[in-house]
Parts: sequence; structure tokens; C-alpha cells
Amino acid sequence: ACGNRVVKTNIVNDRGIHICKSMLAWQKWGEGVTPEKAGKKGDHLIGDFYVLFDKHYKEEVKALVAGGMGEEEAKNAAPLMQEAREMLRRWEQKDPEVRALWAMMNEWVYAGFDETYKRLGVDFDKIYYESETYLEGKDKVLEGLEKGIMYRKEDGSVWADLTDAGLDHKLLLRSDGTSVYMTQDIGTAKLRYQDFPIDKMIYVVGNEQNYHFQVLSLLLDRLGFKWGKDLVHFSYGMVELPEGKMKSREGTVVDADDLMDEMIQGAREVSNERGRGDMSPEEADEVARIVGMGALKYFLLKVDPRKNMTFNPKESIDFNGNTGPFIQYTYARIRSVLRKAAEAGIAIEGYDTVEPNEKETSLIQHLADFPALVAEAGRSYSPALVANYVYELVKEYNQFYHDCTILNEPDTAVRAMRLALSALTADVVRRGMWLLGIEVPERM
Repeated sequence: ACGNRVVKTNIVNDRGIHICKSMLAWQKWGEGVTPEKAGKKGDHLIGDFYVLFDKHYKEEVKALVAGGMGEEEAKNAAPLMQEAREMLRRWEQKDPEVRALWAMMNEWVYAGFDETYKRLGVDFDKIYYESETYLEGKDKVLEGLEKGIMYRKEDGSVWADLTDAGLDHKLLLRSDGTSVYMTQDIGTAKLRYQDFPIDKMIYVVGNEQNYHFQVLSLLLDRLGFKWGKDLVHFSYGMVELPEGKMKSREGTVVDADDLMDEMIQGAREVSNERGRGDMSPEEADEVARIVGMGALKYFLLKVDPRKNMTFNPKESIDFNGNTGPFIQYTYARIRSVLRKAAEAGIAIEGYDTVEPNEKETSLIQHLADFPALVAEAGRSYSPALVANYVYELVKEYNQFYHDCTILNEPDTAVRAMRLALSALTADVVRRGMWLLGIEVPERM
């Protein structure tokens, strides 16, 4: 909307120790289960094995500590962790058996991801896979080692000394030669600039990774990438639930699919309470989907993206206050007024000479702010500005709707102006919500 050509890319961490943990757990306790056999999405099934690994691993660590070992030593010595590391080594050595299992389980996960992205209305121009970018990163790290930018420890691991920049020593290659996230991110950054004629790269990543991106920017600069210093880490605030923080390895996460189902069901229940009018069951289902997804997205996007927040599903579905459904309901109300005007053959013209009253002037001023507001949201990377603008506009319109008669206004020029204002408001609401990836229903 601000005139930039935007390339949407994603990185999938499809290799590494976390992947090997799920693979190992499936080998040990999976009994050949597949997503079809389990009746589960592939990403959910693999997530279950990640949790299972952690459960058994913790039991091993506990037993070793009880036997007199220190906790850190026990974590490294636990047989399961040793096996997972060995599996990662075998993967990096292109062991055919490990690679075949990896490819099969990853396909299950991708199919699940695609389904979820589609429901969320999310798509990418290109997806990078860590398995394809980590070697690029490794090459750059070894090049940095030759140039004296990095150093090797006695155990064979490769590090960068960043103390002169107020940071610490950063591991880039483990002693067994396997790479870490930072290595892969160096490779991915290089490929993105190679693949696309971009001027700026913006990483939308949680604020828990602030330090990571400080280090990445510095390393890229030292490795000779002139754009290294200009990387933007759009540090996104974390989302918690009323119950607290989520942890994937403990299984205390809220699954995106379950959350979407819950939101849509909540919208359906609220809609049933309010009365669905003359909607067919299919239309009612579609409205419930639009409202449920709108409630979820709006609640997340109305908060300053840099702040941590608590997501409350019940609060987000409310038809009053600063919520998606409140905005969607106002849009549907305006569309209803415009449909009635069209059915009655009322033309929206001939209002050039009308002097707007105070309420109408205020609405016109709100509408006029939209382009400048979008430009500011682009400059500051803040969808929250758009979300809250649309909410304020809708509040202003509802006040206007309450104070001014529209269809029953006897003065045809005034009526036409009020209909024109209504049509323009609906258009700006629709465009504002579109910028947030939120649909608006024609009726509710």
C-alpha cells in the first residue's frame, strides 16, 4: 500500500537437533504410525513425538542426577540426547536411512503447515529450507575462519569473538562439525539477496531473538556483506494466554488449528444468540468463519507489535468494543443500508451544494486521514495503527448513524450525501481490514 514491491519469504527449520528428536521418538515408540492411521494432521503428529522425546529424556536426566551426576553433565550424557546427536551427524553425512525417514516425516509436516497457512490466508513467494541453506552458511563461516574473522577452539568448534562490539563469543560450528541456527541464517541471508533485487530485509521474528539478530547483523557485516548493518529485526512481541507462557517441548502450546476452530465455533454461538435472520446454514457457516478468523487476527494485530500481549479468545469475539466483530458488524450494517437504497432506486448524486453538519464533517475528516495513516503504518512497521484507525472510524460512523437519519431523510441532496459518506466509509473499512488480512461479510 506504500508503493514498495514486497517479497514474502519464509525459512523452515527442517533440519537440526529438534528434528532428530522427533524422528528418534517416532522410531522408538511410533510403531509405524502415519497421519492417515492416526487421523491427525502431520504437523500435530510430529509435535506429539517431540513432546514424547522430552518426557523420556527428562526421565533419563533425573535418573543420572539421582546417581550422583551434575545436571549439565547429565543433560549431555543422557542416552537419548547422545542418540539424537548421532542421528544429526548421520543426517549431515547424508546417511540414506536417516535421510529417507527425514524426508517422509517432513512431508507430513509440510502438508499440515500448508493447510494451516491456507486457513489463515497466509502465503509466501518463496520458502527457504534450512537443509538447503546451512551449507551456504557453513562455507561463509569457514571462509571467515581462513580470514581470521572467526577462530577454532581445541575441541574443533568454530566461534566468533564479538566482545569488541559489546557482545560475547558466538558458536558457529559445533565440535562435531554440525551447524547452528546462526550458520543457517548467514546462508539464508546471502541467498535472499542473490535471489531477489531487494533493498531492505525485514525479519518478523519474536523479541526473544533480539540478541540473535544483533549478532547476525554484525557477522554479516564482518563477512563482507555491505547490507549486513541495515538488516531490520522487526522484533515481534510474544503472545501469551491467560494461563501463561506456551512451551512446545512440554506440549503446553495452543495449536493454531484448534484456536481457529474455537474462534469460529465461538462466532457461531454468538451469531445464534443474536439470531441469524434469513441466512441459509451454508451462509451462516461462512459468516461464522469470517467473523471467527477476523476476531482472532484483529485481536492480535490491534496491539503494538513490539509489545507482549495476552490473547483472550472470549474477549476477542465480543461484538462491542475494539474487536474485529464490532468492525465487521458495522461494515455489514452499512452494506445493508446501501442495498436498501439501491432497491428503492435512490441515486447517490446531486449533493455538491450540501454543507455538512458537525457530525458529517468529523466523519469526512476521519476518512481523509486514511492515506497518511497507512503511510505511517508502513514507515513504523505497525499494523496496529491501521487496526485502531479502522476502529476509530467505525466508532465515528456509528455516532453519525445514531445522530443522522439516512434513508428517511426528506432532503434528497442531504440523503444522497449521507449515503455517499456511508459508501466511502464501507470502502475504507474494507480496504483497512484487507491490509490486515481480514475479510468483512456483506451481512451478519
